[in-house]
Amino acid sequence: MDVVFQKDYLSELYYTGKTRDKQHRYQPEVIRKYARVVGILEAVGRMEDLFRFNSLNFEALDKENYSVRIDYHYRLVFQMEAKPGEMLLTICKLEDITNHYKA
Repeated sequence: MDVVFQKDYLSELYYTGKTRDKQHRYQPEVIRKYARVVGILEAVGRMEDLFRFNSLNFEALDKENYSVRIDYHYRLVFQMEAKPGEMLLTICKLEDITNHYKA
């Protein structure tokens, strides 16, 4: 899939392992797992391929948003859309890293 980062801090975390944004600082282990998950999203060809990775706990949150597990506490929320004219290519727009159990 083509991955598009909708927020700058998501791109910074993936490419550099850190972010200038003090609000979005995570432990090194969380960043490492986040980079692994984004790598998986880039490697799969279509949404159905994500079901092969049980550890991701891929799920639809609503009609537009999906999520996968980064670790026990954090999930990556994203949107997917098919690119016109190409059957298998999906654009994945990464929305946010959320604390799954935080109210």
